[in-house]
Amino acid sequence: MTALMVLDLVVIGTAITLGPLHNSAFILLLSAPRGVRKGLAFLLSWLANLVAVIACVLLLTGGDPPARHSAPSTGVACVKLALGAAMVLYGARRRRRPPRPHGPPRWAARVDDASLATAAGLAWLLQPWALVGAGAATVVAANLSSLADWLALAGYCLLATLSLIVMEMYGVGHRRPQAPN
Repeated sequence: MTALMVLDLVVIGTAITLGPLHNSAFILLLSAPRGVRKGLAFLLSWLANLVAVIACVLLLTGGDPPARHSAPSTGVACVKLALGAAMVLYGARRRRRPPRPHGPPRWAARVDDASLATAAGLAWLLQPWALVGAGAATVVAANLSSLADWLALAGYCLLATLSLIVMEMYGVGHRRPQAPN
């Protein structure tokens, strides 16, 4: 395990957990009827997506990082560079032309009626896939024979999910009492 891989995972995990779109959707789910259950479905689906991406990468690499200066390691570097450049270009474009103010999205009005499956699907839909891809490209460097790498991967998943975990815990602790039927 390299310190650079851990640093990359910490930065990417922090960027993922602080993303505004999925956090806003999660808050709407928590405020809906049966919000804690919907929030839990969203959270578990979110975490399952992260674990599935990491598992796919580790299955492809066999748990051994590619040798330095080999074709696979060069390919991973190119993917990381392309994702980084795309995110910088997107950010620069958004900064030059901020979005026009408009009303809330149509899906926000339907969150109250969302099922648990819909909440789980929203987690998949609202993943910041460019950042998840950057995390996956970093995971290529993981060596599964090292406990430190396993801990780094688990820490990355927890960090990328931390905001959702905190909000879910708050929702559980501050649940509104249910009216008797």
